[in-house]
Amino acid sequence: MQLPFVNGQNPGKRVKIFTWHIHGTYLYYLSLGDYEIYIPISKEPKPGYVGRGTTFPFGENVHEVDEQEVKNLELDCILFQTKTNYLENQYETLSAEQRELPKIYLEHDPPQDVTPYTKHIVTDSRISLVHVTHFNSLMWDNNNLPFTVIEHGVEVRTVPYSSELERGIVVINNIERRGRRLGLDVFLEVQKHVPIDLVGMGAERLGLGEVLHPELPEFLSRYRFFFNPIRFTSLGLAVCEAMVMGIPVVGLATTELASVIKNGETGIIHTDINYLINAMKDLLANPEKAKQIGAAGQAMAKKRFDIKRFNADWLRVFNQAISKNQPSKIVL
Repeated sequence: MQLPFVNGQNPGKRVKIFTWHIHGTYLYYLSLGDYEIYIPISKEPKPGYVGRGTTFPFGENVHEVDEQEVKNLELDCILFQTKTNYLENQYETLSAEQRELPKIYLEHDPPQDVTPYTKHIVTDSRISLVHVTHFNSLMWDNNNLPFTVIEHGVEVRTVPYSSELERGIVVINNIERRGRRLGLDVFLEVQKHVPIDLVGMGAERLGLGEVLHPELPEFLSRYRFFFNPIRFTSLGLAVCEAMVMGIPVVGLATTELASVIKNGETGIIHTDINYLINAMKDLLANPEKAKQIGAAGQAMAKKRFDIKRFNADWLRVFNQAISKNQPSKIVL
């Protein structure tokens, strides 16, 4: 077994990573790996500085640090997750010495501007660029820099899929504010024809409101199918979580989802909304078919989104980033 290292010394010592609390679900799954994670907390609320929070059951390897004390930390690597982290936060929070540490930029999303001509913000070859999907890496102009794709990893929940509710479920945060990109219009159209609920932050007007992440598996398990109306994103973790539970996923055949689901076998995807509406009605009328498709999707998702593979990929990338920033050793 290859052991992690810190600054080329002390084999077996766990790598110390500093990052910001940007995507809580992703941070939680990242934290299941064999390394230490430090995140800042501010007295005044601001994005990324919320500490551990109360939603996710973070382990002891996730350390909450007052933003004023971050400069005193001994760290091994800095993980950026947003433009603000990269352009502003590092200069506000990190010491000059810490800003010279190995750096990784994790890109969660495809470009929001004119694709596929948008250049990524990272132009420095010393920074390791990581994309969460191959679709992301394809859409960005990566400035001819090398990059790594680490596909999602999620826990396999033991909650059984019952499918007792003859309804579909959508899980999206702030869908009204984010509009067409997240498929607001698609959701509203489907809702005219199929009984379907919406949960997520900011879903009080159009749906049922927020369901906290630890409570989500049991909540979702009763629904006949999971619907993903998003036009343009990377790949929602909620989709992966639904699939590993055995819930059949119905979605648009766009972005990375087109490479995840085999239509009619491991889920249902199409670019024709009417096709999807008819497929949803079929699942509502045929619970055994829903379970069959859900089981096939589950078998695939458990392999593709294996949490152990995900955490091993991240440990490898952390070690590689640290290693390539070490001074060359001269052998006499």
